[in-house]
Amino acid sequence: MSRKKILITTDCYLPRWDGVARFLLQLLPEIKNQFEITVIAPFFEGKYRKIPGIKIKRLPIIPLQFGDIYFSFQTKEISKYVAEADLVFNQTIGPIGAKAINEAYKQGKPIISYIHSIEWELASRAVKRFKWLTEKYVMRRAQNLYNQCSILAVPSQETEDILSAHKIKTKKIVIELGINPEKFAPPLSKATAKKELKIPEKTTVIGFAGRIGREKNLTTLTKAFTKINKRYKDTVLLIVGGGLLNEIQKHIKIIKTGTKDNILPYLQAMDIFVLPSLTETTSLSTLEAMSTGIAVIGTPVGVIRKYIKDQENGMIFPRGDVSSLVDKLTMLLNKPEMIKKLGKAARNTIKQKAHWEETVRKIRIVLEKI
Repeated sequence: MSRKKILITTDCYLPRWDGVARFLLQLLPEIKNQFEITVIAPFFEGKYRKIPGIKIKRLPIIPLQFGDIYFSFQTKEISKYVAEADLVFNQTIGPIGAKAINEAYKQGKPIISYIHSIEWELASRAVKRFKWLTEKYVMRRAQNLYNQCSILAVPSQETEDILSAHKIKTKKIVIELGINPEKFAPPLSKATAKKELKIPEKTTVIGFAGRIGREKNLTTLTKAFTKINKRYKDTVLLIVGGGLLNEIQKHIKIIKTGTKDNILPYLQAMDIFVLPSLTETTSLSTLEAMSTGIAVIGTPVGVIRKYIKDQENGMIFPRGDVSSLVDKLTMLLNKPEMIKKLGKAARNTIKQKAHWEETVRKIRIVLEKI
C-alpha cells in the first residue's frame, strides 16, 4: 500500500532556528515512516541539518529583510509539487506558504495549516515603521489564505477564538504543542553546566533563548538587567539565538551566543529564564525552559498565562513593564530558595500538561484522515 504524499510548505526552516523550525525538526522524524514527505522551504545560509527520509526543495532567498527574516519569492515550481501531493501541510503564510495555499485551493487539494503565530500581531511588532498598515495588510492576507484551507490546526482554544473573531471561518482543531521532558531535563549539576560555558559557579544566570526579533521585546529584558546588575554584580544575561543581535545593547555582562543547534546546555546553565514577548501562541522555548527546571518569568501571552501561575511555578509581568520585571528579578535574587522551588514546580507542570507524544498522535490522525 502506497503512503500518502504530504507536501510541507514553510517560510521558516533550518538552518534558521525559530519555533517553526524546531517544531518541524521534532515532528518530521516521528511521521516520516507513515507518510511520503517533501518539504519546500527557503535556502537560508548556514549549516543545514538533513533529516534522513525527507525530501527537501530549498528556494533561493532575496536580500530583502523583513524584521529578522529573509523570504524566497521564487515560488513558480510550487504548483508542480502541489500537483504531485495528496495533501498540503502548511506552516506559514509568507511567499511560500501563500503560493502553496493558493495552488492547492485551485487544484482542489486538501490544505491543513498549523497556526504557529497570530501573523498580523507578529508582523506589526516586527517592523519599526508603518505598524498599523502592516497589521491591516497581514490580517486581510491571513483571512483570505486561511479561509481557503480545509483545516486549521491551532495550539490553543485562545488561538481558535482569535481567528474566529477575525472572520476566519475554516474548521479549527486544537492540537497543543508538547515537550519531551526526557530531552529537556535539569542538569545533574548546575555548577558543572555553568562551568561548561565558562561562567563562574556563583554567578546567577538570567537567560533568554529563541529567535531574536523585535516582537520578542528584548529591549525590556536588557533594560531590566542593566538595572539589576548595578545592584547584583554576580549576574549575567545569557541570550541564546540568532536574528537582530545588533539591536541588543552592548554590556560587559550580556552574553550573546548567536544561533545554536542545541540550546539544552545553555538552558541547563540558566537560573532564571525571561520571556518578554509582546505576542506568542505557545513559545516552545519557554516550555523547554520550564521542563529544564528553570524559574521562568514571562509575559501573559498565548498559553503562557495558562501554564504559569504567578509565584507558584513561575512569575508573570506586564508586557513592556521594565519596573515590574526588575521587581520580579529582585524578589528571586533575594530568595535563591524560591528560584529552586519555582523551577521544580515548572518542570512538574510540563510533565503533567505538555505531552509531545500527544501532539504527534493528533497530527498523525489529522494528516491521515483528511
